[in-house]
Amino acid sequence: MTATTATAYKTRFGSLKHFEKGHVEPIDDDVRHYAFSNCFEIASISKPYEKVVFGQNQIYVLETLRAEGTSPWYTCAHDEFALVMDGDVEVHLVQLDAAQTVADKEKNGAVLVKGEPKGKKMGWMKLSRGHQGLLPKNTAYQFRSAGEPGVIVLQSCKGDLSIEKWADICQSH
Repeated sequence: MTATTATAYKTRFGSLKHFEKGHVEPIDDDVRHYAFSNCFEIASISKPYEKVVFGQNQIYVLETLRAEGTSPWYTCAHDEFALVMDGDVEVHLVQLDAAQTVADKEKNGAVLVKGEPKGKKMGWMKLSRGHQGLLPKNTAYQFRSAGEPGVIVLQSCKGDLSIEKWADICQSH
């Protein structure tokens, strides 16, 4: 007869109000080789729509944004993806006229749109926890969150607006 061990796992979803930092559990390695960060913790100490990098692979980054109120208008020379982790967020889109697009097609990361976006309104998306929206290249986008602050994870490339706070956000021991 063999002994059966039953391990009960319970999935818990984090939120801006309820999160645990978690930690790295090395098996045959040294924890000093890794860093760990938490998008909810980062958002809890960030300014609204501050683009804080919390994951990076070469030029590609994951950024955490605290969705609170209305963001500035952003645009980008490449597509980006916004994943809402907490709260409800509207994403408004405008297909920019050529004069407001990013001139350098190789420019990485989002930039602020100078002035109000000019071009054809494309509509808006309402995103809630778990919803992902495409932010097409050379399109102005603005986040709007009317209720409680939320959390957005943005998949992008590291750019001028990307903020790195590794010493403040990562557990490394």
